[in-house]
Amino acid sequence: MTKTNSSEWGTLQSEMERQSHSAETGRRSGRHLISLEDLDSMTDNMDTELVHNDNGEGEEENEQDESELFTYWRDVGRRHLVDVPRDMEEPIQQMARNNQSQDRQPVPFTPLGHKTRQQADEPLYEKRQYEKANWACVTQNEPGYEQSTCKGFMKLMKYICQQNSTGLFLGMTLPIVTIVHTNQNRSELLPGVTIAYYIPTHFQHQVPQPFDADIVIDESPARIIYTRSFNGITNEDSILQEINRLAEDLDSPELFLQDTFIVAGYNNPADPNRRNEIWFIQRP
Repeated sequence: MTKTNSSEWGTLQSEMERQSHSAETGRRSGRHLISLEDLDSMTDNMDTELVHNDNGEGEEENEQDESELFTYWRDVGRRHLVDVPRDMEEPIQQMARNNQSQDRQPVPFTPLGHKTRQQADEPLYEKRQYEKANWACVTQNEPGYEQSTCKGFMKLMKYICQQNSTGLFLGMTLPIVTIVHTNQNRSELLPGVTIAYYIPTHFQHQVPQPFDADIVIDESPARIIYTRSFNGITNEDSILQEINRLAEDLDSPELFLQDTFIVAGYNNPADPNRRNEIWFIQRP
């Protein structure tokens, strides 16, 4: 078993004693920044184009496609006021070549039940048990949620795409989760989010170590999660709305962490019915 480091994902236990933050943050940025889902969407769209263009015309055409792939990412990033650096070129190409949707491994869990609204048969929440597992995590403290998730996910992409002690492409797992904090009355997201990638099952007992010192491998303890799906974009407003909606439907909201929540993302904005989840973490 490889030695794990300590960061926010692995030390959520300490959040159970933290009921408020010492100061309010500044207003959220109004700029439209490239998001985690945008990055995933770009890979999926360009991956399809690369497959369709693989018609045996040789390496020269493949190299041109790969150059166009990075240019595509860079141009979209600039439109969203985020720089996609040149050292992302190889991870982008790796993800496009290897990241097929059917190969994405779901994070394992055990369903423990659910609750629906009686009259409308509307799902209110699902209860799940997640077992102890290793995650690769990176914490970002950018002014906006989207900017932090973008930069954090680019770091994780490098780790997934061979920049690890095995030199292997590790493969995608779903969901990618983001740990967020709110102020006391859950009206504002606070700076500092942790983006986490579940280490694929076949690497769990000998975890590839990251080259990037900002990425830590955390062993998350077994925990119970209450969750509800929602469709659409994930930004400060939608996340706060979903947090407060689920809090209203829980029978005993005081049993959960009060200012620490998880946003789980499963697919990209190209899907008109794409799926996200809000997770509430039950105290032991």
